[in-house]
Amino acid sequence: MALSIKQFINVAGMVKDLKSFNFSVYGRWFGYINIILCIALGIANLFHVNAVVAFGVIAIVQGVVILFIEVPFLLKICPMSDNFIEFIKKFETNGWRCVFYLVNAIIQYCSIALMATSLIVCAVGLTISAMSYAVAFSTKQEFQNTHIIKSPTDDDFPHEAVVREML
Repeated sequence: MALSIKQFINVAGMVKDLKSFNFSVYGRWFGYINIILCIALGIANLFHVNAVVAFGVIAIVQGVVILFIEVPFLLKICPMSDNFIEFIKKFETNGWRCVFYLVNAIIQYCSIALMATSLIVCAVGLTISAMSYAVAFSTKQEFQNTHIIKSPTDDDFPHEAVVREML
């Protein structure tokens, strides 16, 4: 039995999330996109012969921090300092996440002063996340986890035997 990524994705949960109109879920989805954008475009901007390189490094760091904010179980499996864990746990509400994404977007918009690069896409993505969390905060929506990835407690989740067979 071949193991594919589709076995880990919860399509029914994604449809449920879309129909929920909970903007914290939308902010989290854009957060996942921002992880990829910040890291990829940060690396791409390391090859400029300009001070934009500093903003590329900042984008990479932002991508990693967003990864730990949006995927909190990584804090449990990766050895981190207590200070970093406390810093990440401050962003467990819609209001604080809105502020976090807004500050990061402003930092990336500042890169335009040096040179217009692909980091503008990072800034726009961070702004969309900030706006989603702002709407969720202003409408007093509960902070909600997304259901994109299946839970290991689901009946159709691939278990150890499948993983062993794959290895």
